[in-house]
Amino acid sequence: MAKAFRNTRKGITGELEAAERDLIRRLFEDIISMLEREGVADEDPLAAMVGLDSKAVKPEDSALLRLLPDAVKNDDGEALEFRRLTERSLREDKVAALRASSLLLEQSHVQLTAEQARLFARAVNDVRLVLADRLKIETDEDAQALHGIDDWSQAEDLDTYLALVYNFMTWLQETLMQALLDGLGRTESNN
Repeated sequence: MAKAFRNTRKGITGELEAAERDLIRRLFEDIISMLEREGVADEDPLAAMVGLDSKAVKPEDSALLRLLPDAVKNDDGEALEFRRLTERSLREDKVAALRASSLLLEQSHVQLTAEQARLFARAVNDVRLVLADRLKIETDEDAQALHGIDDWSQAEDLDTYLALVYNFMTWLQETLMQALLDGLGRTESNN
């Protein structure tokens, strides 16, 4: 069973079993698949080089929309223009974080620098956003309602399984963020 991330002299460390690491890697791969889509590449090499995507559209999949939300509220035209200017680089950054984080899961003893921990936290958060969408979590109360689901033998249907995975990823993120915060306190006391 996974052991919480903690801040040590060697960095941020945690223990994950092989099945847990495989699950997280598969989740990262699923999110990468969502973010990579055919036809992203723009015909214009200059546009591609600077990150423009003239073909960008608002995602129809609500989970993908959570990953790539509209930056401008109440103005669909401005939101679409902003999306065309930024979405390609946002997708690329998210995919890079997910791939790099997957590589960090090679050993059961996960040891991260602060920079790697922040990258890993971003990847875990993207997984949680998608799971929250699939589970229809809109409020803190919706998320709280899932806290009692923690026995993997209860996973008899898809929603229960997703809730278990969501709770595991939430716990993982919370321990990682606490380890990062503990590191900040340690750094400040050394100055």
